[in-house]
Amino acid sequence: MSDSQLSRPRGGGPSWTRTAVIVFAKDMAIEARTRETTAGFFAALVAILASVAFYAGPETTTRVAPGAMWLAIAFASILALSRSWQREREEGALTGLLVAPVARSAIFFGKALGVFTFVTLVECIVVPVVALLFHVELLDVLGALTCVLLLGTVGVAATGTLFGAMTVRTGARELVLASVLFPLLTPALVSGVAATREIFALAQSMKPPPAAAQLAEVSDYVGLLAIFSLVGLVGGITFFGVLIDE
Repeated sequence: MSDSQLSRPRGGGPSWTRTAVIVFAKDMAIEARTRETTAGFFAALVAILASVAFYAGPETTTRVAPGAMWLAIAFASILALSRSWQREREEGALTGLLVAPVARSAIFFGKALGVFTFVTLVECIVVPVVALLFHVELLDVLGALTCVLLLGTVGVAATGTLFGAMTVRTGARELVLASVLFPLLTPALVSGVAATREIFALAQSMKPPPAAAQLAEVSDYVGLLAIFSLVGLVGGITFFGVLIDE
């Protein structure tokens, strides 16, 4: 990738940073105007159904709660990604982006930032619901859990935005996106579930350790999440232009 792709746009358009901010602001403005809450309700429903269907006594907190939380986040992410690219298909919006004198990598970053923000808002709904239904002392795990969720969400948003560009022109894009994306997200989801399980188990002890100690116990999983997120970001910035132009 040449320096020009990152530092200066084509044809004297807005800067890379300004382009990313414009794309992000556009997606957030549409979300605010449409007030679409389907993903949030869906994610909360998954958590509620899991708490009822898989109740197994006190062990439910560590055995079921992490999976319920991350499954809800995963499905909400697919909905967010599908809606994000669906908007670009309407009334030639995608064509407008592609012919604009802006860096492709900036478009990717703005779209990924929008997905990250939306999924984070969904997590703000899901995490308290899971904590309430599965009897998790949220304050005891909040610091470590926030770090794990942050890394996982970055990886999901970056990878999903990159491969969402591959399906934007397909007819059954929701099905294709899910089929392509879920196998790719497996490392992040498995690491996230495992890290969350260990954090919840530590929090159930008589004297829950501080957040730093909890993260130290799950450092391997946190490292995997960090690598996954970094690969997603670098891969998106590098290859998004090629995928979206084809």
